[in-house]
Amino acid sequence: MATTHDDRFPEPTTEGEVEFRGHRTWYRVTGELDPDAEQAPLVVLHGGPGAAHNYTLMMANLAGRGRTVVHYDQLGCGGSTHLPDAPADFWTPALFVDELRTVVRELGIERRFHLLGQSWGGMLGPEVVLADDSGIRSLSICDSPASMQLWLEAANTLRDRLPDDVQATLLRHEEAGTTDSPEYAEAEKVFYDRHVCRVVPNPPEVTDSFAQIEQDPTVYHTMNGPSEFHVVGSLKDWSVVDRLDGIRVPTLVVAGAHDEAMPAVWQPFLDRIPDVRSHVFPESSHMPHVEEPDAFLDVVEAFLREHD
Repeated sequence: MATTHDDRFPEPTTEGEVEFRGHRTWYRVTGELDPDAEQAPLVVLHGGPGAAHNYTLMMANLAGRGRTVVHYDQLGCGGSTHLPDAPADFWTPALFVDELRTVVRELGIERRFHLLGQSWGGMLGPEVVLADDSGIRSLSICDSPASMQLWLEAANTLRDRLPDDVQATLLRHEEAGTTDSPEYAEAEKVFYDRHVCRVVPNPPEVTDSFAQIEQDPTVYHTMNGPSEFHVVGSLKDWSVVDRLDGIRVPTLVVAGAHDEAMPAVWQPFLDRIPDVRSHVFPESSHMPHVEEPDAFLDVVEAFLREHD
């Protein structure tokens, strides 16, 4: 799916592709790529896995404040190569760590850049830093868990607060293996409207990301599962908790007050990362960059400027 166009965020300055393991990774840049610019570029890691960049495009507004912003679609989704027949063990965090490094190297910014990950992207960000933190000026972790066990505990807590009939519908279809049912999707939306994006109806960049998952759910279903709270994919046992003290770059952790990423899921980042700070957006759920965009940009840009 092509990038989303909307008056609420700027058009890209350039778009292109880089070669990665015999495939193609699509990117878009808002602003000019100058490795010696006063403000280091920001590279955005989208969530899902497999949600594509679209729903994070409000972050491109940082270009209006003088900072170049790089979005790209991780392999398997969006404008990058789709691989619906790839075996399940092809899709690993290490694959996407390598892809990030390929993108920044090909764009010529590997010596100096900020890294921001949202949801799954905020799980991937620590993996990138722990593998090799060279060139990374800072890490922003947005609405993300430090382990999938913590994520599922939070999801079950929030799910128990849904109306009884919604809970019953979700459980019935999960047990029957019919999570592709329209009835399941309708019940799922009750959760999403409370804890994923409280701007209803969802704006176009958000619906575009959801639509492309529906069109090709390979990565999302393989690594996560059929929904945000029914995680049965390869990430179900993922955790970075015991490795967090190895993160030596300045780190910002943010979330929404109504986020499916409840405070317990990101508390290990605060407990274990040496140089860390946090912020909670009071009117937001899982997408503060969409729900409170001005406040989100203010908080993130202030942090980035500290570490240019």
